[in-house]
Amino acid sequence: MDFDFETALWRQGWQFIAGIDEAGRGPLAGPIVAAAVILLPHSRLPGLNDSKLLSEQKREQLYGLILEQALAVGVAEVSHKTIDRLRIGQANTLVMEKAVKAIGFKPDYLLIDGRSSLKKLAIPQQAIIDGDALCASIAAASVIAKVTRDRIMLRYHLKHPQYNFAGHKGYGTREHFRLLKKYGPCPIHRRSFAPVAELI
Repeated sequence: MDFDFETALWRQGWQFIAGIDEAGRGPLAGPIVAAAVILLPHSRLPGLNDSKLLSEQKREQLYGLILEQALAVGVAEVSHKTIDRLRIGQANTLVMEKAVKAIGFKPDYLLIDGRSSLKKLAIPQQAIIDGDALCASIAAASVIAKVTRDRIMLRYHLKHPQYNFAGHKGYGTREHFRLLKKYGPCPIHRRSFAPVAELI
């Protein structure tokens, strides 16, 4: 994946350009996680792509490379309880804002996956539809967010093994629906999501 978006901004004088993406908007259980990644022009991340298109092994490999090569990485999570309180749209915006702040200093410019801007952050920004497949910084953020969230769900699997969170990571797979109907919701299921609410 090339640096077309970043290169255009670097040429305009922007220096610290953060790509932002989230993982876990759609699942029925667990947190939503976001990452903000500032890459350097000489970063070399072979095979970088939208995390959803990569194997688990490739994501893990890139995760390490990104942490080694990025100028800065910020990661944040918002719990299932906050998702239920705010609803997923607001929770999604909140977790992205928190990821930017977790960088530790103020980026010059934000490249955000999706359609929505982060209006509370007084930083120049651009929302890019399918940005995780088009923009290197956003793709890097998608990898960090995905790997981080998968690891969180593996820990939840140890607490609630009957739901097999290790396999589906909380997404609404056939297996997850079957286990959800069999055992009912556990503490980390999102009560505001219709398939869970119907079983309460």
